[in-house]
Amino acid sequence: MSLLPRKRSHRVVLVVVALAVVLPFSAVASLVAILRFTVPSPSGAIAIAGLHAPVEIIRDREGIPHIFATNIADLGTALGFAHAQDRLWQMELVRRAGQGRLSEIFGERTLRSDIFLRTLDLNGHAERSFETLPPESKALLRGYAQGVNAYIKQAANSLLPGLPPEFLLLQHHPEAWRPADSVLAIKMMALTLGTNLDDEIARLNYAAVGLTSAEIADLMPKLDGEVEPTLPELGQLYPLQQLASLPRRSSAELEPFMAGGASNNWVLSGARTRSGKPLLANDPHLRLSAPSIWYLAHCALVQSGELPVNLVGASLPGTPLIVLGRSDAIAWGFTTTVADVQDLYIEKVNPDNPEEYLTPQGWQRFQTSEMEIRVRGGATRLINRRSTRHGPVLPSLHGNLGAILHKGYIAALQWTALSDDDTTISAGTFDPRVQTVADYIEKMRSYVVPMQNMVVADVGGHIGFIAPGRVPVRAESNPVAGRAPVPGWDANYEWQHYLKFEELPRVEDPPEGAIGTANTRITGADYSHHLTFDWEAPFRQQRLTEIVLDRGHHDLSSMRAAQMDVYSLAFARLKPLMIAIAKEAGDADAAVLARLEAWDAMMRADLAEPLIFTAWLRETIKGIWSDDLGLAFDRFFDSQATALIRLLEGRASSRNWCDNQATPETEICSRVVSDALRSALADLESRYGDDRTRWMWGSAHFALGEHRPFGLLPVIGSFFNVTVPSAGGDYTLNRGKVDFAAETPFVNGYGSSYRAIYDFADLNRSLYIQPTGQSGNPFSPLYRTFVDRWAKGEYIQIPTRRDEVNAMALGIWRLAPD
Repeated sequence: MSLLPRKRSHRVVLVVVALAVVLPFSAVASLVAILRFTVPSPSGAIAIAGLHAPVEIIRDREGIPHIFATNIADLGTALGFAHAQDRLWQMELVRRAGQGRLSEIFGERTLRSDIFLRTLDLNGHAERSFETLPPESKALLRGYAQGVNAYIKQAANSLLPGLPPEFLLLQHHPEAWRPADSVLAIKMMALTLGTNLDDEIARLNYAAVGLTSAEIADLMPKLDGEVEPTLPELGQLYPLQQLASLPRRSSAELEPFMAGGASNNWVLSGARTRSGKPLLANDPHLRLSAPSIWYLAHCALVQSGELPVNLVGASLPGTPLIVLGRSDAIAWGFTTTVADVQDLYIEKVNPDNPEEYLTPQGWQRFQTSEMEIRVRGGATRLINRRSTRHGPVLPSLHGNLGAILHKGYIAALQWTALSDDDTTISAGTFDPRVQTVADYIEKMRSYVVPMQNMVVADVGGHIGFIAPGRVPVRAESNPVAGRAPVPGWDANYEWQHYLKFEELPRVEDPPEGAIGTANTRITGADYSHHLTFDWEAPFRQQRLTEIVLDRGHHDLSSMRAAQMDVYSLAFARLKPLMIAIAKEAGDADAAVLARLEAWDAMMRADLAEPLIFTAWLRETIKGIWSDDLGLAFDRFFDSQATALIRLLEGRASSRNWCDNQATPETEICSRVVSDALRSALADLESRYGDDRTRWMWGSAHFALGEHRPFGLLPVIGSFFNVTVPSAGGDYTLNRGKVDFAAETPFVNGYGSSYRAIYDFADLNRSLYIQPTGQSGNPFSPLYRTFVDRWAKGEYIQIPTRRDEVNAMALGIWRLAPD
């Protein structure tokens, strides 16, 4: 779905595409020349108000800024300036989305997104949370904003186009950056990584098409060995309407901001490495975009008479943070915990007074405010925002809530990110005093959301783990336990309190000398607190354990091999089950089955087998479950390896899932799976031709770093997007997640957004890569410089010594106090 309003979209196509077709070459060249002026120079000088001392930004040949400053506040200012030079459009999109103001740029097409995000009021919570930050954090955010605004002001005063081309083409000018905008950027990351709301809405949708709690458990099975209470029948908790029709999907424009994530990280003590020093690796899996979500940077604190203190890694544009990286003393990496920190409460509206809702103490008035949403090319919308004691009332179109809940019932969201004392950003600020694993863990006391699995190591040889965040504790008598929406008028479902910091999962220097996480269960049977029942499937964790955590003598080479590993344990388990049952039908393509039997479940880019099997899996999911789920099937249409394995092993027995509810006959699984193979082959032939020797997984599964909004346009989209053939799959360590419901269902849209390996034998030998380039400007030669190396499993080093940085310099910016 294009984010561009129709009139604006047509105008851009006319300006950029038609000019290239109709006008002489000289006119096209002039347009391109103008847009090339939007690429900042690698060298220059500027005076910035609020700067305390001169600062230098040296960009190396990869476009990585090396910032040398004498104090932390000035480092933040310079990083803000560098971010704005290279990533201002990316920052503007995230800020506008969080503020619920995309429609001021894009018109009607983003109105539902704006209504949803304004309803959450992330921007208001960010503003109020900023006021609770400690003074040093406020100073850093103010300094960062000064750097961003210095670039905006300089670009606005230039005789040539100074802002990125998106601003020029959309005739939009950014407002001044505010310190609270950086807090908002962190809350937007929490929105991206918060998956429990979607899980709750999925179960609600399944109940609304008539499924029982046992049938829902077949669709969303718990981990093996997990003990969870039986989910009540949701229709007995509150009245539901049969899901009979759906509005147009309202979440398409929210996808870049609510895409979810998955990741790998691990840390090994010196007892498990060849060097005798720790190794730490991290690769967060997020929606791929152009530019990448991350921006590599090196910050050096240079103080007289002392060695520089270095900070290197992946910064998040819009914030003054190196979110993932290393200093001279420690290194750290994150994966998402998927902790259940969101609950949806079904609230009953007073039939005699629609301004009230029911609580355990009786009727209570909604908190209300009027939202004014300006729409480019359209009328301003006035929206009434309501909140209950639990949180904001979600729009009726979100998650089909209006079509499912009976009249007189609405849904309100309680979420730890909707707080006015969110000090998460303080936990991530640069503090040279943090020298050890213990120091790092202690600094995480101020961390609120999104809860992350953090592995850390230090130069003293220590390793550790902490999963910080604000985790709600629910009553033991609450049978839903966070898995589905609950009655807001029943006190049994209230959050009781939050876990204490000392109760959060953590470990330091475990005897096995290895820690690794991959979004599945992180705690053992001896951990007494509940985090979630909706863990990720365990296949990546099992593979990580097999090739990293259970082995020794590791070095950089074995770390690189693990990050690029494409063996799919899920498909290795599914393959024999699907082949055996397809053979029972007696008419499956024997040659294809033999080919798949010989395949080793490696999701290599140069093979056809991963493509054939993935297409077969897609058609199998459709053939088995689409009739049962009806209008709720779109929420289930994914690779679903765990659910399918349980079904084919005979453990999903709440109903005959393979029987097509729309036919009088009783279908059996062998017939459905065999027919699915036939449909899959026909689909592949229609997409890639009938010469199967030309089918390749990498070509169909190309990694798509999509630019917003121009990557969505015909003809010119390929210029703005960053693509490359890629290996991996949904369940491999080198992840490449597909979207079965998309028009191009095998494209890799979610993968490693950053890979890093930190080597404590020599931290300057640490390795880094991200999937696009440093610049966010499509006309820059640094827009896509990493993509081929990323796909091949190559890395770069980021030097910190001044002489090495100077030898690689493209240019230098000198910042001075104004």
